[in-house]
Amino acid sequence: MRRVITVLLVLAIVLGLAGCSRLGGKPSVAEEKESLLDTISKRGVLKVGLSTFVPWAMNDKNGELIGFEVDVARRLATDMGVEIEFIPTKWSGIIPALLTGKFDVIIGGMGIRPDRNLKVNFSIPYEYSGLAMVANKEKAAGFNSLEDFNKEGVVIAVRIGSTGADVAAKLIPRATLKMFDNETQLIQELLVGRIHAVISSAPMPAYQVIKYPDKLFLPMEGTFTKEPIGFALKKGDYDLVNYFNSWITVVEAEGWLAERQHYWFGTQDWQGLVQ
Repeated sequence: MRRVITVLLVLAIVLGLAGCSRLGGKPSVAEEKESLLDTISKRGVLKVGLSTFVPWAMNDKNGELIGFEVDVARRLATDMGVEIEFIPTKWSGIIPALLTGKFDVIIGGMGIRPDRNLKVNFSIPYEYSGLAMVANKEKAAGFNSLEDFNKEGVVIAVRIGSTGADVAAKLIPRATLKMFDNETQLIQELLVGRIHAVISSAPMPAYQVIKYPDKLFLPMEGTFTKEPIGFALKKGDYDLVNYFNSWITVVEAEGWLAERQHYWFGTQDWQGLVQ
Protein backbone atom coordinates (compact mmCIF):
# COMPACT_ATOMS: atom_id res chain seq x y z
CA MET A 1 0.00 0.00 0.00
CA ARG A 2 2.83 2.38 0.89
CA ARG A 3 4.46 1.69 -2.51
CA VAL A 4 1.21 2.50 -4.34
CA ILE A 5 0.90 5.82 -2.51
CA THR A 6 4.52 6.69 -3.28
CA VAL A 7 4.05 5.97 -7.01
CA LEU A 8 0.88 8.09 -7.11
CA LEU A 9 2.66 10.99 -5.43
CA VAL A 10 5.53 10.82 -7.94
CA LEU A 11 3.08 10.78 -10.86
CA ALA A 12 1.23 13.75 -9.41
CA ILE A 13 4.48 15.73 -9.08
CA VAL A 14 5.54 14.88 -12.65
CA LEU A 15 2.16 15.84 -14.08
CA GLY A 16 2.17 19.04 -12.04
CA LEU A 17 5.59 20.02 -13.36
CA ALA A 18 4.48 19.26 -16.92
CA GLY A 19 1.48 21.53 -16.45
CA CYS A 20 3.65 24.31 -15.12
CA SER A 21 6.02 23.87 -18.02
CA ARG A 22 3.11 24.13 -20.44
CA LEU A 23 1.93 27.33 -18.76
CA GLY A 24 5.19 29.12 -18.18
CA GLY A 25 7.83 27.32 -20.21
CA LYS A 26 8.56 26.86 -23.90
CA PRO A 27 5.35 26.32 -25.90
CA SER A 28 4.74 23.11 -27.78
CA VAL A 29 4.98 23.01 -31.57
CA ALA A 30 1.21 23.37 -31.85
CA GLU A 31 1.29 26.46 -29.63
CA GLU A 32 4.11 28.25 -31.48
CA LYS A 33 3.26 31.49 -33.27
CA GLU A 34 1.69 30.93 -36.67
CA SER A 35 3.53 31.92 -39.81
CA LEU A 36 2.91 35.37 -41.27
CA LEU A 37 1.86 33.49 -44.39
CA ASP A 38 -1.13 32.13 -42.44
CA THR A 39 -1.82 35.55 -40.94
CA ILE A 40 -1.91 37.17 -44.38
CA SER A 41 -4.25 34.46 -45.67
CA LYS A 42 -6.64 34.88 -42.73
CA ARG A 43 -6.48 38.68 -42.94
CA GLY A 44 -7.13 38.58 -46.67
CA VAL A 45 -4.72 41.42 -47.33
CA LEU A 46 -1.01 41.60 -48.20
CA LYS A 47 0.53 44.80 -46.80
CA VAL A 48 3.43 46.03 -48.92
CA GLY A 49 5.90 48.77 -48.04
CA LEU A 50 7.48 50.75 -50.86
CA SER A 51 8.90 54.15 -51.70
CA THR A 52 8.06 56.07 -54.88
CA PHE A 53 10.87 55.82 -57.41
CA VAL A 54 10.51 56.01 -61.21
CA PRO A 55 9.78 53.56 -62.81
CA TRP A 56 9.60 51.14 -59.87
CA ALA A 57 6.68 52.87 -58.15
CA MET A 58 5.06 56.20 -59.00
CA ASN A 59 1.71 57.93 -59.16
CA ASP A 60 -0.22 58.09 -62.41
CA LYS A 61 -2.38 61.03 -63.49
CA ASN A 62 -5.19 59.81 -61.24
CA GLY A 63 -2.94 59.47 -58.21
CA GLU A 64 -2.88 55.67 -58.40
CA LEU A 65 0.36 53.75 -57.89
CA ILE A 66 1.88 52.18 -61.00
CA GLY A 67 5.31 50.81 -61.85
CA PHE A 68 7.35 47.62 -61.98
CA GLU A 69 7.24 46.95 -58.22
CA VAL A 70 3.52 47.70 -58.16
CA ASP A 71 2.92 45.12 -60.90
CA VAL A 72 5.01 42.56 -59.00
CA ALA A 73 3.17 43.17 -55.72
CA ARG A 74 -0.27 43.04 -57.35
CA ARG A 75 0.51 39.76 -59.13
CA LEU A 76 1.90 38.30 -55.89
CA ALA A 77 -1.25 39.22 -53.96
CA THR A 78 -3.48 37.81 -56.70
CA ASP A 79 -1.61 34.52 -56.67
CA MET A 80 -1.91 34.40 -52.87
CA GLY A 81 -5.65 34.93 -53.18
CA VAL A 82 -5.66 38.15 -51.13
CA GLU A 83 -6.13 41.88 -51.62
CA ILE A 84 -3.20 44.31 -51.78
CA GLU A 85 -2.53 47.33 -49.56
CA PHE A 86 0.37 49.63 -50.45
CA ILE A 87 1.98 51.62 -47.66
CA PRO A 88 4.28 54.31 -49.15
CA THR A 89 7.17 54.99 -46.78
CA LYS A 90 10.29 57.16 -46.90
CA TRP A 91 13.24 55.04 -47.97
CA SER A 92 15.34 56.18 -45.01
CA GLY A 93 12.82 54.64 -42.60
CA ILE A 94 11.48 51.70 -44.57
CA ILE A 95 13.39 48.91 -42.75
CA PRO A 96 12.47 50.23 -39.27
CA ALA A 97 8.84 50.42 -40.41
CA LEU A 98 8.98 46.78 -41.53
CA LEU A 99 10.49 45.68 -38.22
CA THR A 100 7.72 47.41 -36.24
CA GLY A 101 5.06 45.57 -38.25
CA LYS A 102 3.76 48.47 -40.33
CA PHE A 103 3.63 46.12 -43.31
CA ASP A 104 4.42 42.49 -44.17
CA VAL A 105 7.11 42.88 -46.82
CA ILE A 106 9.17 45.47 -48.67
CA ILE A 107 8.76 45.21 -52.43
CA GLY A 108 10.55 48.36 -53.45
CA GLY A 109 13.73 47.69 -55.40
CA MET A 110 15.74 46.90 -52.28
CA GLY A 111 19.22 45.62 -52.99
CA ILE A 112 20.32 42.45 -51.21
CA ARG A 113 23.25 43.52 -49.03
CA PRO A 114 24.98 41.86 -46.06
CA ASP A 115 24.49 44.88 -43.80
CA ARG A 116 20.74 44.88 -44.49
CA ASN A 117 20.64 41.11 -44.08
CA LEU A 118 21.69 41.58 -40.46
CA LYS A 119 18.29 43.18 -39.88
CA VAL A 120 15.96 41.48 -42.37
CA ASN A 121 15.65 38.31 -44.42
CA PHE A 122 15.67 38.46 -48.22
CA SER A 123 14.02 36.35 -50.88
CA ILE A 124 16.00 35.18 -53.88
CA PRO A 125 16.51 37.99 -56.46
CA TYR A 126 13.56 38.81 -58.70
CA GLU A 127 15.52 41.40 -60.69
CA TYR A 128 18.95 42.98 -60.95
CA SER A 129 19.66 46.68 -60.91
CA GLY A 130 22.71 48.87 -61.32
CA LEU A 131 23.82 52.39 -60.48
CA ALA A 132 24.19 55.10 -63.08
CA MET A 133 24.96 58.81 -63.01
CA VAL A 134 23.23 61.86 -64.48
CA ALA A 135 25.05 65.20 -64.44
CA ASN A 136 24.48 68.91 -64.96
CA LYS A 137 25.80 69.98 -68.38
CA GLU A 138 27.32 73.24 -67.15
CA LYS A 139 28.77 72.20 -63.80
CA ALA A 140 30.14 68.86 -65.04
CA ALA A 141 31.20 69.89 -68.55
CA GLY A 142 33.93 67.58 -69.81
CA PHE A 143 33.43 64.97 -67.05
CA ASN A 144 33.19 61.44 -68.46
CA SER A 145 34.42 59.08 -65.72
CA LEU A 146 34.02 58.47 -62.00
CA GLU A 147 37.55 59.78 -61.48
CA ASP A 148 36.52 63.15 -62.98
CA PHE A 149 33.96 63.47 -60.17
CA ASN A 150 36.37 62.33 -57.47
CA LYS A 151 37.61 65.83 -56.67
CA GLU A 152 37.25 68.33 -53.89
CA GLY A 153 34.60 70.89 -54.73
CA VAL A 154 32.47 68.39 -56.65
CA VAL A 155 29.05 67.78 -55.09
CA ILE A 156 27.14 64.54 -55.66
CA ALA A 157 23.56 63.91 -54.52
CA VAL A 158 22.18 60.52 -53.47
CA ARG A 159 19.10 59.18 -51.76
CA ILE A 160 19.28 58.59 -47.99
CA GLY A 161 19.79 54.92 -47.16
CA SER A 162 20.35 53.92 -50.79
CA THR A 163 23.08 51.73 -52.22
CA GLY A 164 24.16 54.78 -54.19
CA ALA A 165 25.16 56.52 -50.96
CA ASP A 166 27.50 53.68 -49.98
CA VAL A 167 28.96 53.30 -53.47
CA ALA A 168 29.57 57.03 -53.85
CA ALA A 169 31.43 57.14 -50.53
CA LYS A 170 33.69 54.29 -51.71
CA LEU A 171 34.28 55.20 -55.34
CA ILE A 172 34.42 59.00 -55.18
CA PRO A 173 35.45 59.71 -51.56
CA ARG A 174 36.92 63.16 -52.31
CA ALA A 175 33.59 64.53 -53.56
CA THR A 176 31.02 66.02 -51.18
CA LEU A 177 27.84 63.97 -50.75
CA LYS A 178 24.43 65.57 -50.24
CA MET A 179 21.57 63.29 -49.23
CA PHE A 180 17.84 63.65 -49.82
CA ASP A 181 14.71 61.63 -49.07
CA ASN A 182 13.33 61.36 -52.60
CA GLU A 183 14.32 61.61 -56.25
CA THR A 184 12.30 64.79 -56.85
CA GLN A 185 14.63 66.66 -54.51
CA LEU A 186 17.69 65.11 -56.18
CA ILE A 187 16.69 66.20 -59.66
CA GLN A 188 15.62 69.67 -58.56
CA GLU A 189 19.05 70.27 -56.99
CA LEU A 190 20.67 69.05 -60.20
CA LEU A 191 18.54 71.18 -62.52
CA VAL A 192 19.24 74.43 -60.64
CA GLY A 193 22.97 73.68 -60.59
CA ARG A 194 23.55 73.29 -56.87
CA ILE A 195 25.17 69.89 -57.44
CA HIS A 196 27.29 68.33 -60.16
CA ALA A 197 25.57 64.96 -60.47
CA VAL A 198 23.13 62.41 -59.06
CA ILE A 199 23.91 58.73 -58.54
CA SER A 200 20.84 56.52 -58.66
CA SER A 201 19.56 53.18 -59.89
CA ALA A 202 19.15 52.83 -63.64
CA PRO A 203 17.16 53.65 -65.67
CA MET A 204 16.22 56.81 -63.73
CA PRO A 205 19.31 58.82 -64.83
CA ALA A 206 18.67 58.06 -68.50
CA TYR A 207 15.01 59.06 -68.18
CA GLN A 208 15.98 62.40 -66.69
CA VAL A 209 18.28 63.14 -69.63
CA ILE A 210 15.42 62.40 -72.02
CA LYS A 211 13.18 64.71 -69.99
CA TYR A 212 15.71 67.56 -69.65
CA PRO A 213 18.10 67.19 -72.64
CA ASP A 214 19.18 70.85 -72.54
CA LYS A 215 20.37 70.73 -68.92
CA LEU A 216 21.41 67.15 -68.16
CA PHE A 217 23.66 64.46 -69.67
CA LEU A 218 25.03 60.98 -68.99
CA PRO A 219 28.77 61.27 -68.29
CA MET A 220 29.06 57.46 -68.59
CA GLU A 221 26.93 55.06 -70.59
CA GLY A 222 25.23 52.18 -68.83
CA THR A 223 25.73 51.22 -65.19
CA PHE A 224 28.86 50.84 -63.10
CA THR A 225 27.47 48.31 -60.56
CA LYS A 226 25.22 45.25 -60.56
CA GLU A 227 22.93 44.59 -57.60
CA PRO A 228 20.49 41.74 -56.88
CA ILE A 229 17.02 42.92 -55.78
CA GLY A 230 14.83 40.93 -53.40
CA PHE A 231 11.76 41.05 -51.17
CA ALA A 232 12.66 42.01 -47.59
CA LEU A 233 10.77 40.66 -44.58
CA LYS A 234 11.23 40.26 -40.85
CA LYS A 235 13.62 37.57 -39.67
CA GLY A 236 12.47 34.13 -38.56
CA ASP A 237 9.50 33.42 -40.86
CA TYR A 238 10.87 30.69 -43.10
CA ASP A 239 7.46 29.65 -44.43
CA LEU A 240 6.96 33.09 -45.95
CA VAL A 241 10.52 33.22 -47.34
CA ASN A 242 9.95 29.81 -48.93
CA TYR A 243 6.67 30.94 -50.48
CA PHE A 244 8.24 34.10 -51.93
CA ASN A 245 11.18 32.13 -53.34
CA SER A 246 8.86 29.59 -54.96
CA TRP A 247 6.67 32.33 -56.40
CA ILE A 248 9.64 34.19 -57.90
CA THR A 249 10.93 30.95 -59.44
CA VAL A 250 7.55 30.25 -61.07
CA VAL A 251 6.83 33.71 -62.51
CA GLU A 252 10.42 34.00 -63.73
CA ALA A 253 10.10 30.65 -65.53
CA GLU A 254 6.83 31.86 -67.08
CA GLY A 255 8.63 34.84 -68.59
CA TRP A 256 6.28 37.21 -66.80
CA LEU A 257 9.03 39.01 -64.86
CA ALA A 258 11.08 39.53 -68.02
CA GLU A 259 8.03 40.92 -69.83
CA ARG A 260 7.28 43.40 -67.02
CA GLN A 261 10.95 44.40 -66.79
CA HIS A 262 11.06 45.10 -70.50
CA TYR A 263 7.90 47.21 -70.37
CA TRP A 264 9.03 49.41 -67.46
CA PHE A 265 12.79 49.54 -68.07
CA GLY A 266 13.13 48.90 -71.79
CA THR A 267 10.35 51.10 -73.19
CA GLN A 268 8.72 54.43 -72.51
CA ASP A 269 5.22 53.28 -73.39
CA TRP A 270 4.13 54.14 -69.86
CA GLN A 271 5.28 57.77 -69.95
CA GLY A 272 1.84 59.03 -70.94
CA LEU A 273 0.36 57.53 -67.76
CA VAL A 274 2.34 59.62 -65.29
CA GLN A 275 1.93 63.19 -64.16
